[in-house]
Amino acid sequence: MSDILIVDDERDIRELVSDILEDEGYATRKAANSDECMAALEDTPPSLLILDIWLKDSQMDGIDILKTVKRDFPEVPVVIISGHGNIEIAVAAIKQGAYDFIEKPFNIDQLMVVIRRAMETSRLRRENTDLRRKDGGATDMVGTSPAFRALIGQLDRVTKSNGRVMLSGPAGSGKEVAARYIHTNSNRSSAPFITVNCASIEPERMEDVLFGRESSERGIEPGLLEQADGGVVFFDEVADMPLGTQSKILRVLVDQQFIRVGGADKVKVDLRVISATNRDLEKEIAEGTFRQELYHRLNVVPISVPALSDRREDIPLLADYFIEGFNQTQGLPLREVSEDAVALMQTMTWPGNVRQLKNLVERVLILGETSDSIQAKDLPSEEEKVETEGRVVLSGALATLPLREAREAFEREYLLTQINRFGGNISRTASFVGMERSALHRKLKSLGVVTSNKAGTRIARVENEEGETPEITV
Repeated sequence: MSDILIVDDERDIRELVSDILEDEGYATRKAANSDECMAALEDTPPSLLILDIWLKDSQMDGIDILKTVKRDFPEVPVVIISGHGNIEIAVAAIKQGAYDFIEKPFNIDQLMVVIRRAMETSRLRRENTDLRRKDGGATDMVGTSPAFRALIGQLDRVTKSNGRVMLSGPAGSGKEVAARYIHTNSNRSSAPFITVNCASIEPERMEDVLFGRESSERGIEPGLLEQADGGVVFFDEVADMPLGTQSKILRVLVDQQFIRVGGADKVKVDLRVISATNRDLEKEIAEGTFRQELYHRLNVVPISVPALSDRREDIPLLADYFIEGFNQTQGLPLREVSEDAVALMQTMTWPGNVRQLKNLVERVLILGETSDSIQAKDLPSEEEKVETEGRVVLSGALATLPLREAREAFEREYLLTQINRFGGNISRTASFVGMERSALHRKLKSLGVVTSNKAGTRIARVENEEGETPEITV
C-alpha cells in the first residue's frame, strides 16, 4: 500500500496524471475500466485511488466503484475527477465517502495539493489501523503455578485454530489478557484485535457501534465488526449484550456478513470471535436474558481463567512484573518485594483478583516509602488482621471460645492459609511453618484439613462430618 491507482478511460489523462505524480516521487498504477480497477484493488490496495466518474466500456461507473471501495477497502481515500463535473455530482461523491472532487481540466498545482493531503490522510489511517492492531493491552502471561500452567496449555491448543472461545472467570482475573494471548500467537496476529465492552455501551447505541451506520449526511461510518475484519473481535462481558443485538450477532456468526444501520448493502467480514463473562450464562438463559443459540455458538471452546486465590504462588512474579511495567510507563521506582510482604500478599483476600493486585502495587509505589524494598508495613492491612502495636485482633466468635478450641481454630485457619499460599505443596508449607512434613500431616489430619484439586492446583479445605467446609474467622 505505497502507490497511487489512477482510473480513467482516457489514456492521455492516465499517462499525464501518472507522469506528474511520478515526477513528484510517487509510484503509480493505471486502469482503463472498472474490471482493471477492481483487479488492481484486489491484488494490492493502493494508498490512494484517483477515479474518473464516467468510464466507457465499463460495467461500473465511478460512483459504483466508489461505493465498493468504501465498503471493501474503507482505508483507501478516493479522489474523484470528471470532465462532466457539476455541483450535484460533487455532492453525491462526497456523500458516498470520496475524499475530494476535482473537475477536468484540472490545475496541476490544485491537483498536487489535493493529492498530498489525501496521501497524508492515507498515512494517518494506516498508522491508526496499526495502532489499533498493536493496541497495548497486555499480552504477557505471567505465572508458574499449576493453575496457570493448565490455563496456558488450554490457550496454546486454541491459538492456531479459528474456533470460537468462551473465557469464564471472576472479574479482574485476566480474561482480556488471555484473549490477547490467543490473538498474538495466532495466524491473525497482524490483523486487528477489537474489544467490544458490552457492559459499557448504551443498549440503544449497541448496533450502531457494532455494525456501523450509513446516512446521506455523514456517509459510511464503519462499526467495530468492520474494523475487526480479518482479525479478532473480543466480546467482553457478553452477558450484558442486549437481547435484540444478540439475535443479530448470531446471524453474523452464521453468515459472516451484516448490513449497516441505515444501509442496504451486505458487508462481508472474516472474524474470529472470543467472548468473556464472569456470570453464569446457563442461569442467564434460564432467566431469559441470554439466547441459548448464541451461547452454543460462542461456547465452542470453554476455558476457565482461575481466580488469583487459586494461583497464589504467582503473586510474587505478578508483583515484580507490575513493578517493572510501572517503572517503564510511569517512571515509578523499581523496588523489590520483601519476603514478609510476599507472605502477607499471599495470605490476603483478593476479590478483585489480578486487577486488584496491580492497583495495590501501583498505590504502594506512589505512596509508599522510598526504600529499596516494599515491606509488609507498606501494604494496606486487611480488616481484623494486625493492630499498629502488632497484636493479633480476635474476632468476636473466636474470643468466646475456650483456649483449646480457640487454639485449634487458629491453627486450622493458619495452616489452611499457608497451604493455599504454596499451592497445596505440603513440603514447602512444612518448611515455612517450621514443622517436619510427617508432623504437619498428622496435625492436618487432627484438624480435619484435607486437600483437593481445583482449577489445576491443590487447595486445602476443612471437612466436617457432612463433608462440608465451615467458615472460620480469626
